[in-house]
Amino acid sequence: MSGAQKYIERDLDCTDTQIEILIGILDLYSLVGSAAAGRTSDWIGRRYTIVLAGAIFFVGAILMGFATNYAFLMVGRFVAGIGVGYALMIAPVYTAEVSPASARGFLTSFPEVFINVGILLGYVSNYAFSKLPLHLGWRFMLGVGAIPSIFLALGVLGMPESPRWLVMQGRLGDAKKVLDKTSDSLEESKLRLARIKEAARIPEDFNDDVVQVSKRSHGEGIWKELLIYPTPTVRHILLAAVGIHFFQQASGIGAVVLYSVRIFEKAGIVKDTPQLLATIAVGFVKTMFILVATFFLDKIGRRPLLLASIGGMIASLTTLGFALTIIDHSDHKITWAIALCFIGILSYVAFFSIGMGPITWVYSSEIFPLRLRAQGCSMGVAMNRVVSGIIGMTFISLYKAISIGGAFFVFTGFATIGFIFFYTLFPETRGKNLEEVEKVFGTFFRWRSRQAELDRQKETVASEK
Repeated sequence: MSGAQKYIERDLDCTDTQIEILIGILDLYSLVGSAAAGRTSDWIGRRYTIVLAGAIFFVGAILMGFATNYAFLMVGRFVAGIGVGYALMIAPVYTAEVSPASARGFLTSFPEVFINVGILLGYVSNYAFSKLPLHLGWRFMLGVGAIPSIFLALGVLGMPESPRWLVMQGRLGDAKKVLDKTSDSLEESKLRLARIKEAARIPEDFNDDVVQVSKRSHGEGIWKELLIYPTPTVRHILLAAVGIHFFQQASGIGAVVLYSVRIFEKAGIVKDTPQLLATIAVGFVKTMFILVATFFLDKIGRRPLLLASIGGMIASLTTLGFALTIIDHSDHKITWAIALCFIGILSYVAFFSIGMGPITWVYSSEIFPLRLRAQGCSMGVAMNRVVSGIIGMTFISLYKAISIGGAFFVFTGFATIGFIFFYTLFPETRGKNLEEVEKVFGTFFRWRSRQAELDRQKETVASEK
């Protein structure tokens, strides 16, 4: 949509307000998908929920590709948005539940990695299809998204179901087979199964291939436990999960990805081809740095990467706001300020991709207890999409009201608050299994003392052995 928007505006004679609504509304539509995804994935399984998301993506892309007017295009955005909501919720949950603890950060960052590959391919296809006649170019840019959705739906059919979902259905035999294949050793497989059974409240001595599971494990009472009667642990986890999703989007990544062509235009790059080539550079840097991040998530840890990432984003946003303000107030071309804008955007997406991008999904998918995971993650995704949608639907109006530089200073402010929030409230989760993670939560600002206490307990147990 980043490159297609200017061609849609010309072909369908849309206003700026119609364009920003068209761009941002997909995120609000995705709320329908993310709200339904938690219950759907508990009902039909994580794997078939991803197949369903792929089918919805396919229909949405086809509808947008064949749109004849603005209203038809909005219908396509609505369908595609539901698919986005499903996929954003279920992909990290499924990956976290299949992965062994040793590689969970690396593997759970994959959804974000391939979102970035998709963004890069989108920028490249925008450039390729921009050479077509006006009425065809933007339709191909949007319709081509139907192709990867077919591979997604078919590819997932060859993958195993989540062992945690299988246990919640009482299918212990099937869960054991999956855990044996996806664990580093048979001992780890047995340990993972025991912890999942404990979290699902299945007695330890229940070892048949199929067992009866209490109705509570199927999702009843989950929303009460999350929102009405949360324990301090659940409250801390919910605050962390929803908070990280809020700050990921409030720091402006959606504006940079979706409106990069307009930002480059405001920076002084006025011709279509250089603008589209500049967006490809943004997509390439974003993808390369997220690949780097995947290799460090399980070595360095979530917390150091997250804090380094948002610190770099604050510096980049400040630089970008400063350079755009100078250009905005100048009556002639300032080459160094244009270069500074370009560097500021590239450094911003690079810092975002080494931490804030992948860690949001990794962290929020691994901190919830099993019984609350699907619904808890769907709440995080809902916050993510609401904030992204608001920014997408108001960015043009915002920069017209307070200037383009001013808009980026607003994002700087949110990122700074986010840094303080993460520093004070976020425990490290690297190397802990999903059932251990929740023990660190519940003390809010005093999580460090709780972590030290748990470490002492581990040392005591190890020395007794």
